[in-house]
Amino acid sequence: MKLTEEQIRDGLERLDGWQLDSQGPVLRRTLRLADFPAVVSLVNTIAQAAEQAGHHPDMDIRYDTLHLALSTHSVGAITDKDMALAARIDELVPQG
Repeated sequence: MKLTEEQIRDGLERLDGWQLDSQGPVLRRTLRLADFPAVVSLVNTIAQAAEQAGHHPDMDIRYDTLHLALSTHSVGAITDKDMALAARIDELVPQG
């Protein structure tokens, strides 16, 4: 389901560090972890969750930094699938 701007704003308030890209309908989050192996491990964990959800984020690794982007390309908008996967990713990010 395509979300309204209000629904997106409300959803972002419940997420950790996600922002709406001003250039298009994309949710973005950047994470910095201890090192490259930690980032790769998280990417693998996110990949498993994405497969289970049937919805896949764009992921870009830069040594100890992971850039995530979520959008439902098939409808050209942010949907409930994006919000749900963002929340699941928040649960998977190591704390501390």
